[in-house]
Amino acid sequence: MTKSPDTDKRVCLGVIAGAHGVRGQVRLKSFAADPKDVTAYGPLSDASGARLFDLSLTGTAKGVLLARIADVTDRDAAEALRGVELWVERSKLPAPDDGEFYHADLIGLPAFHPDGRPYGTVLALHDFGAGEMIEFDLDVGSPDVGGSDVGGTVMLPFTHAVVPEIGSDRVVVIAPVTVDAKAPAKGESDPEHDSGPENSGAVE
Repeated sequence: MTKSPDTDKRVCLGVIAGAHGVRGQVRLKSFAADPKDVTAYGPLSDASGARLFDLSLTGTAKGVLLARIADVTDRDAAEALRGVELWVERSKLPAPDDGEFYHADLIGLPAFHPDGRPYGTVLALHDFGAGEMIEFDLDVGSPDVGGSDVGGTVMLPFTHAVVPEIGSDRVVVIAPVTVDAKAPAKGESDPEHDSGPENSGAVE
């Protein structure tokens, strides 16, 4: 979840994935820990804050929630909302338990190597379906995962091994992983480990 200057005090709880049926229902991807909590905090706004959406859940389908939005009564109006992010005021959310945090609270925090050297800034958190990733805006001179001194951005797995500490002063301490330059690229064959046709069905 990314934050822009106008969303610093809000959290993105979900995104509209498209229309469902012909009577205005929408498919909704929820980012809440309990997906159904997406409607627990009252009307949600779009990213600009200009439009409010009063949602009521109607069911589930293929991994998403189904919902109705007040004043959206046909498929065309529902489909026009595809991709709209749904935001809530940060103050409406319950305080996290000890040792827990909201992803939105990490955006913009400075990140450091375990030895105290600056690494960069937390830019965003993502979930593409294979586990959460944390994206950093690297400081110029910080080694990236390939070992070269560059700026730019990098995404790393958001795991305890890569992010071993989120300090009480809200500074993220990271341990960057390294890439083996000799490892074959995805889709290339590795002669030393190619076990033949019986391996052709392996899933990465």
